[in-house]
Amino acid sequence: MYENSGKGCSSIEVGRAALHIALTANRGEENRMKEQLAAQGIKSTAVDFGGEFIPSIVKIIERAVVAAQRQHLVTETHVGAGAVAGAAHEALEQVKNKAVGFNVGGKIGIARCGEHLCVAIYMGVGVLNLNEMCVGLAHRSLASDE
Repeated sequence: MYENSGKGCSSIEVGRAALHIALTANRGEENRMKEQLAAQGIKSTAVDFGGEFIPSIVKIIERAVVAAQRQHLVTETHVGAGAVAGAAHEALEQVKNKAVGFNVGGKIGIARCGEHLCVAIYMGVGVLNLNEMCVGLAHRSLASDE
């Protein structure tokens, strides 16, 4: 699925991995995807979110940071947290025009390989069952030991 050939991953591969894990429908599928990605040298995690968009922004970013730290995608330093928070914020910026004023719900996917870290946001936006779908994806570089 993700050909790594031992040379490290590209930002494109890591972005694709973050999006794939964000698209998983349940925990079982998410765990299978994590195993597939790990076999290719890509660490990953995902976390669900939901609520009114504007008040949820800080909570979405916090959830991304906590998930990345708990799964050891980044260290528990301001550098690691800042990389995840920055990428999550940028991904949210890409979808905010559709989401402002609406309820949202979806999943954050985070993937890391070497110096590449990507955060993908996959979410539904709307009222009741009248949803629009949105995807945001952002990349950050950080030292391999962070």
